[in-house]
Amino acid sequence: MKIKKVIAAILMLFVSVFAFAQGGKKLDKIIKKDYTIIECTIAKMSDQTVEYSLPGETLQISLAVSQIARIDFGSGRSQTFDTSSASNAAPSSSGQAVAAAEMKPNTIAVLPVPYVNSDTQQESEDMAKFAQNDMYNKLLDKSANIFPLTVQDLRTTNSLLHKAGIDHTNIDETPVADLEKILGVDNIVAAKISYTMSTSSTASTYGGGSTTISNNDKKVKSSDYSTTTANTQMYYYYNVYFDMYKNTTKIYSQTRKPFLNLKDSWIDSITYLLKRSPIYTKK
Repeated sequence: MKIKKVIAAILMLFVSVFAFAQGGKKLDKIIKKDYTIIECTIAKMSDQTVEYSLPGETLQISLAVSQIARIDFGSGRSQTFDTSSASNAAPSSSGQAVAAAEMKPNTIAVLPVPYVNSDTQQESEDMAKFAQNDMYNKLLDKSANIFPLTVQDLRTTNSLLHKAGIDHTNIDETPVADLEKILGVDNIVAAKISYTMSTSSTASTYGGGSTTISNNDKKVKSSDYSTTTANTQMYYYYNVYFDMYKNTTKIYSQTRKPFLNLKDSWIDSITYLLKRSPIYTKK
């Protein structure tokens, strides 16, 4: 029994040391052709397979090279594999393979909406999601006006984009042909919101002058008084860029500046452009 306990303690110590060593070492990344990312430690590579272990584990897993698009090694080196043989991939307009979803005819997808401060070039992830939801809900509310088109569920759209490594920060860099294949749709609505801000301050002063009154034949001078109220107003200057595509062809493209310079004025521009797009018919 004592020998077994000693052996168990040694094994536990070995596992702990190995886990610690793994934690201090930068992991390798295997990017599969279906856009799955595996963080691991690669032990062996051949023309046919790659053997790796997961963090904290000693078990080695074998993966066929035919399933791999790229490996980013912890050392900083990257190795790209042939993507032409991917069974679930289609050639893109950029020459690389993209995971193609099942095509759903007469379906429109709403892309994430980049929301960018033109002065600082900072992007807001929360506002990008909010703007995408706003367009999606507007199309759903007017589903009768866009018949025979149906709107792809937003969760489906974002899930497919996430698997492809696409979000609001790089959506503009992805060709529309690739987006249609990734999302499995033949219609896309895309928008971008850029803005600048300025402030205006005003101050209002209210007060009274001094007065002299008589008190037992003595003159008494009262104190002056005044009140100042400051007010700061924030102004937003938007440019809303709006595009629609059908079978990779741009069928509508407009840029609009809201009439008002309020924080939510971009919403009015989105509404205006949607109603005047070619997919919208009055009922």
